[in-house]
Amino acid sequence: MTPENKLTATSAARPRGTRLPRLARRRQLLDAAMEIFVARGYHAAAMDEIAERAGVSKPVLYQHFPGKQELYLALLDESVESLVETVRMALRSTNDNRQRVSATFSAYFEYVAEHRGTFRLVFESDFTNDPAVRERLDMADRECADMISQVIKEDAGLADHEAHLLGISLVGMAQVSARYWLGTLGSIPREAAEQLVARLAWRGISGWPLTSDQPEQPSADA
Repeated sequence: MTPENKLTATSAARPRGTRLPRLARRRQLLDAAMEIFVARGYHAAAMDEIAERAGVSKPVLYQHFPGKQELYLALLDESVESLVETVRMALRSTNDNRQRVSATFSAYFEYVAEHRGTFRLVFESDFTNDPAVRERLDMADRECADMISQVIKEDAGLADHEAHLLGISLVGMAQVSARYWLGTLGSIPREAAEQLVARLAWRGISGWPLTSDQPEQPSADA
């Protein structure tokens, strides 16, 4: 078992008896569930252990979440929202398209590096084939692809379906390469890895000329 999957003394069960506001209690339960899910996987995680980790009784846990699936979906919603917002901020960070490509790939790699347990829980869970989970993951891909394709459509003058295909392709490239890098952590520094993949993407996407009045982007060989 890797250190990432161990439940250490610092993550020991919280003492019981403290009354918290509902939102604070929900946050406490979600944090405890995240620890257990990351360490055990969805199917091996138990509500008993999550309650113990949070320092509450099972009835208190069930007051907030009727079952393990509801807990997992709540965590998934938070994770997906965080990733989508990270991509949104990257796209808004500059008007230079080459830098946008680089920022978008950096966003994925940064998310993986800083939330590796969460990323594995979201994209590599033993529960990802569940319809409710799959729907959320597909929605996240669509949202990211829509944001990217909007930029492509405006700048390259492509049709909606063409721009969306390119957008979903870039999302797939970012996600798969970031997952691969996570699995080979240490072989390539993060900054070098994200720039390698961003350069590959830019060499492809820069082949479409700008149709707006924006300044011409550097060539693919720059």
